[in-house]
Amino acid sequence: MNDLSRRRILFGGAAVGAGALLTACTSNAPTENTQINTNKDTEANPNAASGEKVVIGFSAPGADHGWVAAITNNAKAQAAAYSDVEFRSVEAGTDAAAQRAALSTLIAQKPTVIVLLPHDGKELNAVGLEAMRAGIPVINLDRAFPDRGAYRLQIKGDNFGMGLAAGTYIGEQLKAKNITNPIIGEIPGIDSLELTQERSAGFNEALGVYGFKVANRRPAEFTADTGQRAATELLQALPKLDALWNHDDDQGIGVLAAANQAGRKEFIMVGGAGSKQAIDQIIADTSVLKATVTYSPSMASSAISLARLIGQGKGMSDLVELEVPKEITLASETITKENAAQYAKLGF
Repeated sequence: MNDLSRRRILFGGAAVGAGALLTACTSNAPTENTQINTNKDTEANPNAASGEKVVIGFSAPGADHGWVAAITNNAKAQAAAYSDVEFRSVEAGTDAAAQRAALSTLIAQKPTVIVLLPHDGKELNAVGLEAMRAGIPVINLDRAFPDRGAYRLQIKGDNFGMGLAAGTYIGEQLKAKNITNPIIGEIPGIDSLELTQERSAGFNEALGVYGFKVANRRPAEFTADTGQRAATELLQALPKLDALWNHDDDQGIGVLAAANQAGRKEFIMVGGAGSKQAIDQIIADTSVLKATVTYSPSMASSAISLARLIGQGKGMSDLVELEVPKEITLASETITKENAAQYAKLGF
């Protein structure tokens, strides 16, 4: 690859040819609960055909959370669907420093592209810059780098949109019940994270449309144990509750446990992210959980497919532009009993 071609790949300049987004070219079967695209119609989608080999370096935090585990599983499964992709994963360690060291080793190996879910976007920003300056395009997955020069593509979920979706659902449900002064609770994840703050901002904005506000807010830490602790405190503080938004379905396991232990059934609850367990509970309709808003780990599958296109200097056939966009934000959708069946296969 000459210098001009590499500069085009890094910074989104003219690419060679146009093809389909998220196509695959082998019949490798995906593992259970992975979300991949296996469209092999090379006539309709030229990019489905095998092309120049692409070595994709990958790093994500350890799977201490269902959503993070799904990120890695989806990335591996999507890479396996391409005969022209070599997937090279490095351990992220337990913190940003360990991931930084592993990525420095990966950069020295000079993969074609790097897909990276950082422990913390701000702390790994320098690594993104290092890779980009070494001529390796970086796909920044979910946790944003503050420096736009640290990534070729950023693909992420819509945290603010999650809050909007949750708040809108709750607002509509309470309005339908003619509840004019509701008591609403909120259990966010780690409060210091920007993503948590964005989710809460979206939630407050949506509630404001109905003239509603949060009565009590108790942060958890994206785990079932901390979710149970936070919910216990919130339910003790609010003897009556009309609605509750829990930001994360994994910590929601603990939230529901706390509600069951307290014998509290008078409120509706909305979850966050779209786990399979939450979707199954919504379908069963035997608990206070009535909906969840998506933050799908399928973004990892998309990141691998887009990394392949970038590595091969290709664009997306449905766009007029000849290159993959600089930023992609996935929409947050609301899963209820009415539509849960169609989302069940996407649960993680």
